[in-house]
Amino acid sequence: MTERISGVAYPSEAESESYIAQGAWHRSTVGDALRATAARVPQDVALVCGDERLSYAEYDEQSERLGGALLALGLKPGDRVIFQMGNAIETAIALLACFKAALIPVCTLPQHREMEIGTISRLTGAAGYFVQRRASRSFDLVGFARAMAEGHPTLRHLIVTDGLPDAGDPTIASLVRDIPHAEARGRLAEIAIAPDDVLVFQLSGGTTGTPKVIPRLHGEYLGYCQAWTDMIGLKAEDPGLWALPLIHNAAMIYHLVPALMQGRKLVLMERFDIVEFFRTIEREHVAITGSIGPIAAMILDYADAASHDLSSIKLFTTLSRASAIEAHLNVPVVNVYGISEGALTASSPDDPVEARHNSVGRPVSPFDEFKLLAPRSDQEVPPGTAGELAFKGPSSIRGYFGSTEASLSADGFFRTGDLMSARTVGASTYFAFEGRIKDNIDRGGEKFGPEEVENMIVRHEAIADAKVVAMPDPVYGEKACAFIVPYAGKRSPDVDALAHFLETLGVARFKIPERIEIIDSFPLTRVGKIDRATLRRIIAERIAAESHSTPMEQTI
Repeated sequence: MTERISGVAYPSEAESESYIAQGAWHRSTVGDALRATAARVPQDVALVCGDERLSYAEYDEQSERLGGALLALGLKPGDRVIFQMGNAIETAIALLACFKAALIPVCTLPQHREMEIGTISRLTGAAGYFVQRRASRSFDLVGFARAMAEGHPTLRHLIVTDGLPDAGDPTIASLVRDIPHAEARGRLAEIAIAPDDVLVFQLSGGTTGTPKVIPRLHGEYLGYCQAWTDMIGLKAEDPGLWALPLIHNAAMIYHLVPALMQGRKLVLMERFDIVEFFRTIEREHVAITGSIGPIAAMILDYADAASHDLSSIKLFTTLSRASAIEAHLNVPVVNVYGISEGALTASSPDDPVEARHNSVGRPVSPFDEFKLLAPRSDQEVPPGTAGELAFKGPSSIRGYFGSTEASLSADGFFRTGDLMSARTVGASTYFAFEGRIKDNIDRGGEKFGPEEVENMIVRHEAIADAKVVAMPDPVYGEKACAFIVPYAGKRSPDVDALAHFLETLGVARFKIPERIEIIDSFPLTRVGKIDRATLRRIIAERIAAESHSTPMEQTI
């Protein structure tokens, strides 16, 4: 066990042992999982990115050497290390090096700037900083990182992962090259990492303010990854493809860690390209992949999907629109849900179609408890009523780093802020996402979540994607406005046509959008999620401008 980190709310020793005894946690570490796999299948391919391929033996040795080299630089177990890297094999090596050396990756994004990096560096007391030059084409990340390091005295070690040979920066390649393997192994052998030691600092996905820091632990992470592979039925011969940021919790828990546990091949895309995405599935015989946000719309808009051989795919995951994507690709598709604070839901490929397409699934971990609460109350809602999802289990957060603040019910359930409804399909209970509580629309006292309306809107043949937000109204307080991305070459319906379409699908009139705004793409938050607050501001500003214009101006 490494020294306890001040500011982390750990489970008690009795709780940890109980979770291990139940099988909810593993009595191991992520670094040990990679070592075991490398010993078992050393020559099997572990990672692919572009033309680069890495075997499990190479993955293990390079992460071992880098971990030892980071300790030789002066970093100590428990030190926090900022990661501002994109998708690359070197990112995976750096993560595993930190996991083995008991250094704590702080999972920031290349899009983060001074507000986020400065605040997170101060909060975590980060001592190291991994930055990748090519992670941004339009911003000097290395220059930015140097400026941040100069302004934060705790940031003593800057590693430019793809630094220039004459720049003098330590790089992953130079650090791996310059330390003997035996020395690296010896340094790592001196560190005893326990299942309840911190593995990683993930960040919350909030749309306002600076993201909160979420500690995740070795044993619980391995347990959750095991539950995921068990639910999906993944085997060692099933390659995965990940085209989104590798540093995200979703990437680590759906792909990075499960793959190294099983000895599976993981294919990374440095940047998403729709044609290369499908070519990669064919070339690497991908068994599991998925999409979120704008990528789902791009996939549905890709007219040549049927020309690709997708027969290797066992499961395609998405946050929504599973039915449309399955019809388009002719492969099994499921909606999933997850938050970095410790809850995941999904369906297996064998679950009924109704569950796979019309819900976000059931709890991935059999040890999690879910319940639906009335907003701002600890009372459970009646059956059939939407409520705020609250959960408690072996992986649920006990508090954000550096703060006891966490949205917990009186009996210790974490309140997600997400509205869900529960429905029974066969013998199982599945959950349907209804929207964020703060995203609800209140039209004259009739409250509803936008997600259910969006799911109906995108059934229209001309609409690639849609987001519904509240717009101000002098009579009703709020009405619904739909921001719509049409398919290429298609014309979006107007308000009346959309209303008629939604009415035929059984949508209540008060939920139907009363204004449509056409948009090329949706604004994103710094953590890559749809920025509904910006959409609300856009429509509010347009309505305000229209109210101050003359009748002639309004017709132009």
